[in-house]
Amino acid sequence: MSNTPSNTRVRRTERETDDTTETTDESEQSNLDCPECAGNLVVDDEHGETVCEDCGLVVEEDSVDRGPEWRAFDATEKNEKSRVGAPTTNTMHDKGLSTNIDWRNKDAYGNSLGSRQREKMQRLRKWNERFRTRDSKERNLKQALGEIDRMASALGLPTNVRETASVIYRRALDEDLLPGRSIEGVSTACVYAAARQAGVPRSLDEIADVSRVEKNEIARTYRYVVRELGLEVQPADPESYVPRFASGLDLSDEAEHRARALLQNAKEKGVHSGKSPVGLAAAAVYAAALLTNEKTTQAAVSDVADISEVTIRNRYHELLEAEETLGLA
Repeated sequence: MSNTPSNTRVRRTERETDDTTETTDESEQSNLDCPECAGNLVVDDEHGETVCEDCGLVVEEDSVDRGPEWRAFDATEKNEKSRVGAPTTNTMHDKGLSTNIDWRNKDAYGNSLGSRQREKMQRLRKWNERFRTRDSKERNLKQALGEIDRMASALGLPTNVRETASVIYRRALDEDLLPGRSIEGVSTACVYAAARQAGVPRSLDEIADVSRVEKNEIARTYRYVVRELGLEVQPADPESYVPRFASGLDLSDEAEHRARALLQNAKEKGVHSGKSPVGLAAAAVYAAALLTNEKTTQAAVSDVADISEVTIRNRYHELLEAEETLGLA
């Protein structure tokens, strides 16, 4: 007799739970359907209304617009009116989340600050800089990312390459690959690897020209970083150098297309195996310029590609022989 009330109470609780679930499902379904014809509801953001597609019934009006209260007609005006900061980026050691104090001693209206205010702002800058780099790891990262940005700018690399190089350096720092190696050497190797991964490679000589370390150290550090981090870096394609060389020599699209065809023929014959991709690309551009009757010299190609004229001459003959063998000359 004593168990009967408890069992009844449990059954009632289960029944109440089922009723509540059914009511919730019905309310959610009613929010999606029109109360008049059970048609689909569409939200009209321009007029702030929720309207039925079938019968045109206005179910809700004067909805809240959660967008900005201002309008902008171009990118400049949008940036001026926006009250949010730049997106986070791996190219800064703090990912751009810290506060920057302007170096100019002026207020919001452009007026010069007084002497006491200048001293105050200088003290704020000093302490802000100290708080941004609190330990040796952050100081290391700040210096390396500054080097990456400097070299990428000198080489004309896009933003995605800078981001990739910064991520590679962060991984190397987290996995303790830096002891025994210079910050400049590892950051240069990261730029070289990131450029090759992004399909906009730069030759080792070009990298060495903008770096503060020697070419041999860059190559040695690059191999070490790629091996330890397990980076997937494909061999450089000679065709990826052609647009840059052709642009530097002011060659036409026809000559650029001809240079690509020469390199494709060389790949079919296996001439490219074991050869420098930069040398092959430079020789293809020189040969294409001659075949399309455009004036250029081996010296000009050598300056643009940063490779010797002897290499251009040797690869030039190999490319033409490969094309003659295929019967495409």
